[in-house]
Order: sequence, then C-alpha cells, then structure tokens
Amino acid sequence: MQTNFESRYALSPTETKQMNTVDLRKNFLIPHIFEADHINLTLSHYDRYISGGVMPVNEVVQLSNPDSLKAEYFLERRELGIINVGGKGTIIADGVNYDIDFKEALYLGKGTKNVTFASADKEKPAKFYINSAPAHHKYPSKKVSKAEAEIVELGTAETANHRIINKLLVNSVLPTCQLQMGMTELKSGSVWNTMPAHTHDRRMEVYFYFEVPQGQSVCHFMGEPQETRHIWMQNEQAVISPNWSIHSGAGTSNYTFIWGMAGENLDYGDMDHCAINELK
Repeated sequence: MQTNFESRYALSPTETKQMNTVDLRKNFLIPHIFEADHINLTLSHYDRYISGGVMPVNEVVQLSNPDSLKAEYFLERRELGIINVGGKGTIIADGVNYDIDFKEALYLGKGTKNVTFASADKEKPAKFYINSAPAHHKYPSKKVSKAEAEIVELGTAETANHRIINKLLVNSVLPTCQLQMGMTELKSGSVWNTMPAHTHDRRMEVYFYFEVPQGQSVCHFMGEPQETRHIWMQNEQAVISPNWSIHSGAGTSNYTFIWGMAGENLDYGDMDHCAINELK
C-alpha cells in the first residue's frame, strides 16, 4: 500500500486570470483519483481541504497519516467524508464495520484513529472518493444511504439542466464541523450543472465528475463571473474551486458529480448568484 500526497497553494483571481491551459490544469485539476491498492490525496490550501481516492483491490488499505499533516493520526484534527462510486466495499473505523455500496456515504468524525478500506469483490473493486476538512469538535460517525439523503430536484429539460441533488453529508442530515458532501445526477438529455452559476466567499468547493460515458467529456467552468476560464475533464477526475470562483460545467452527455465543500458557513443555500447573461 502506498500513499501519494500532494499540496496545492491557494491562488488569487489576479494570478489565475493570467494562466494558460497548462497552468490552470496544474493548479486546479486533480487528474488521478483511483489507483489499485493506493491512496491518492491532494491538499488544497483553500480551507486546508483534502480530496482523494482509495481503491482496494488485492489488499486491505489503511488510511495513512502523511508527515506533512503533523498529526498523530489522520483524523486527529480532521473529519472525513466518503462516497463509494465503485463496487460494494467495507470500511472499518475503530473496530466498527460499515458496508458501503454504490453511491452510499460515510461520515467519520474527528478522533477516529484506525480506518481501513476493503472491496467485497476484487473484480469489481470499491472506489472510495474521500474529502476531509479540519474539525474542531467530534461528531458521531454515520453511514448515509441515498434513501436517507435530502433530495432536491432542479432545472428543466428545456434549459438542459434537469438534475437531482442528493444531499448526503450535510447539516440537515447529520451534524458536521464544516465538511459537506453530496451528489448531483443529471437527467438524460441534460448537460449543464450548477447553472445558473454562483460563488460563495464563505467556503471553497471541489467537484468530482464520474459516470461520464466512454468517449465523452465535461467542460468545467471556473474563475470570477466576469473573467471565466474552463478546464476539460475526463471521467473520475476532480477539480478545485476557490471561494471566489464559479463552479459549473457542461458535458457532451449527461453525467454525475460529487460536490464537497468546507468553510465558515454550513448553510447550503448561502450562495452569491450570477445572472447567466452577465457571465463573461
């Protein structure tokens, strides 16, 4: 088992709008999430947020503790959210077994010391997408299925943004310090997510795109509303969104994405909306 850990600096709008395609992708795109029997983690200096993935295939994978965190164990001062986007798997957290199926979520609170990941079938391995944020208080660990999520339906087929938002790890479902995670599923024929777009200066966000069909892609939009940029993304890639940036996308087909965010405000509806016809 190997852990790959990368740290990304926070950048201002002034720096970002000077970047070319290579620089944008280097600073904001997280291209490699899943690798057999590895843990891939990327720390963003925006709100000290960590995104990554664990795909156990031939062995049980233990959540390691990168030296740069300067902690006794990974969740000493952090909380963790996990959503499985692969085959059925099991997470053991301080001796408690959680069976996590496709599109089910698990929250692990601050102070959880030992965490391991395993797949039920190596031919159909689990793919545990994980997000973590600093935590000041210990809340109970809890599994959340799609049936337990808060469901919101938005958009229309006429505007190509008909989508189902599954709020899985949010404060209307369970208590967290600052981490929030959920999953948005676009209906057939719809391609736009988070449109109309918004920013929220109180928190940052990371998007993870999956269920992108073979041969199709998603164009992710970022930047200030009056100075937008784009990043072309493939299946099972993630992208960092600063608090000053919009985070929206359009695919060449429908797809699903996981949103994760952290900051000072747990109000999901706290958004600074951007008029569509004023974007530039």
